[in-house]
Amino acid sequence: MIGSYIKTSRRNLLRNKLFSTINIVGLAISMSVGLLLIAFVLDLHSYDRFHQNGERIYRITNVLTENREQSGKFATTSIKTAKLIQEKVTGVEDVAILHNNFSQDAKVGDNTLPIKGFWANPSIFKVFTFPMLEGNPSTALKEPYSIVLTETAARKLFGHQSALGKSINFNALDYKVSGIMKDVPFFSHINFEALVSLSTAEQLNKTNNNFEQWTSMASNYVYLLLPENVDLASIQPQLDAIEQEENLAEENTEIQLELLPLYDIVVGENLRHSEGGPGSVGPHMPLVMLWILGGLALIVILSACFNYTNLSIARAMRRFKEVGLRKAIGAGKSQVWQQFLVEAIMISLAALFLSYFIFLVMRPLLINLAPEMQRTVKLELTPLMLAAFIVFSVTVGVLAGLMPALFFSKVSAISALRNVSTVKVFKHITLRRALVVIQYSLTLIFITTTAIGYVQYKNILAFDLGYRTQNILNINMQGNKPDALLKELSEMPELTALSRSLIITSVGNAWGGFMKYKDSLDSVLVMTNHVDENYLALHEYKLVAGGNFMARPTTTTAATEVIVNQQVLKRFNIGSNDPQKAIGEEITFSSFHGTRKMTIVGVMKDFHYGKVDNLVGPVAFMFWTPEDRAIINAKIQSRDIPTTMAKIESAWKKIDRVHPFQAEFYDQAIEKAYSEFSTIIKIIGFLSFLAISIASMGLFGMVAFTTETRMKEISIRKVMGASSGTLIYLLSRSFLVQLSISALIALPVTYLFFENVVLANFPYHTPVQIAELLVGLLVVLLIAFIMIGSQTMKAARSNPVDILKSE
Repeated sequence: MIGSYIKTSRRNLLRNKLFSTINIVGLAISMSVGLLLIAFVLDLHSYDRFHQNGERIYRITNVLTENREQSGKFATTSIKTAKLIQEKVTGVEDVAILHNNFSQDAKVGDNTLPIKGFWANPSIFKVFTFPMLEGNPSTALKEPYSIVLTETAARKLFGHQSALGKSINFNALDYKVSGIMKDVPFFSHINFEALVSLSTAEQLNKTNNNFEQWTSMASNYVYLLLPENVDLASIQPQLDAIEQEENLAEENTEIQLELLPLYDIVVGENLRHSEGGPGSVGPHMPLVMLWILGGLALIVILSACFNYTNLSIARAMRRFKEVGLRKAIGAGKSQVWQQFLVEAIMISLAALFLSYFIFLVMRPLLINLAPEMQRTVKLELTPLMLAAFIVFSVTVGVLAGLMPALFFSKVSAISALRNVSTVKVFKHITLRRALVVIQYSLTLIFITTTAIGYVQYKNILAFDLGYRTQNILNINMQGNKPDALLKELSEMPELTALSRSLIITSVGNAWGGFMKYKDSLDSVLVMTNHVDENYLALHEYKLVAGGNFMARPTTTTAATEVIVNQQVLKRFNIGSNDPQKAIGEEITFSSFHGTRKMTIVGVMKDFHYGKVDNLVGPVAFMFWTPEDRAIINAKIQSRDIPTTMAKIESAWKKIDRVHPFQAEFYDQAIEKAYSEFSTIIKIIGFLSFLAISIASMGLFGMVAFTTETRMKEISIRKVMGASSGTLIYLLSRSFLVQLSISALIALPVTYLFFENVVLANFPYHTPVQIAELLVGLLVVLLIAFIMIGSQTMKAARSNPVDILKSE
């Protein structure tokens, strides 16, 4: 029976080459998007699966509340939390601690190379599966100043010699190589070149009282290995008891401890660092983003399925005799719909073969779409992925063929000659027309979304931040003191101004602390930057009162002058919100450097410290000191930027031959900060192109079929004196009405979605313009006119004699 279905389906496909080609190509294009999504999801769900005890590993996360306002959920926690869990929580097999920010220059003989990694306790090798090639994993990270290298790092430092037992110098201190481990797999959310014993960090921070405080949760990651079949309900109450006891000692800060499964780290809730950055050690993809991408891919696939359904039902009159004959000789409903499902699945499998080659072409384009993609996925074919592709293909075939199969299976032998156009989905709308309207509505939403998103993205890049960023080059000193490079740069005539800062603002970086005015119980988180006396003038910040820094402190704690923005005055009502009266007022500022009194010496006009999707908040500038890490801000005035950049890089190599030159123009950094928006727009734009291509192929097929079935009518009308224009209007009227209905649905939906959902998160967005809404409609109408016109003109120019000679 199945063989008969396949043979009949093959003959039918060969007999209708145009419609078969449209269906196969349309499904192939849409399915290639599905294949990319499947590969993407499978790669994301491959993270950390190589750990033998992965299902039993959990990360401790913190929910921070300050001044009774929740500051967010953080991926990090304190080292004290880890030690309290080890001491007090029963039912925990082991606790691994990772302390971030081990990034130093390793000196071996005459070679100096940068090495990045974590400080870690010995339990790291018990909790996680990181196979050791040389050394004892139980003791490798026990002693202070011991280090474990990956294979690649050991080869980078020592060549092909054995590194075990040898010494590496970091900051004039010798570290002993106590182990060599296999390289960290690509699909690991933790990536490093080296692990240094946590006991080393404890010794180096003996005088730092904040290192193991309950609230010192920046850059510490704590993982628990729980026993098999453990009851999580027995662990959480013990964590709650720890947090309640420790929070009693804090005035305005509360920390809540939670458990996060290892497999939910890469794909799951978006967490933060204490400094305000992303919370995952490695890649991260919010679950909602996968749902969005899945929804977009589904729309494209449904568009191709609608094509199949439309063309199948449009050709119903030709298939009715076949169905009637089958039923007359005893075929039941199930046998009829099985026949049509087999045909749809055959088309889908043929499309899978073609879509795989499209997938191979599109894969590098997706990976190279953004640097984050290259570090996150590989999209390489695996047996599991191949099986998923085949299952997906059959599913699409069933989805595409289900409606035609059910439709034809319900046709009785007696009504086999009736016109299928009488089948209604609503009162006066045929099934085919409804599907065309839905398909083009989705296509219009796609293309209009792309247009609006692109315009909003360009507006963000051109947004007035409140200061100047043009032609400013930010040079990362990478731990070097800036004085020597500043001297070299000051002698270049192309550089008209130089300054120093701690961070680059407006690109998502954040640095801050808590400020108080007169009420000791009233504090607010204030974002800060440490800048020198040249910074304000170089960036053209607008001072509304006071002046620049006067003192030149050499330590952070000695800096007692502060320049604030207008939001600080508004928040505390300093000087009755009068900038002139605020000059000379004293505030208290607390950070990890400690608490100190500071005097307001200047008030800046408000500007955007964070990204433009954040509201402008309180900001303070303090003086940059040699204790701070440095970024040199250089204002360039040159007609030959490449030559100027080469001169700057040459100056860099004079002071640092180890680290590659890292510099970026401010405008480029801002553009990179919004790269996620750019990537989303590119993806949606690409899907828009696919959706409109598929819809256009379907429209072409429908017009070709309609024209073919009405050739005799057209010929008679021509004989009766109808003009070509009249015939074109007659044939295209129905399709244009359907496109108009699609526009009436899609454009308001898109506008309301952007204004009420998407742009609601951007307080400084520009309103959606009518031109952005109409551009998609004009593109779709132009393509539709080409599709319809090409066929109707062909029919209108036909010779009635050739068509009617058989009548």
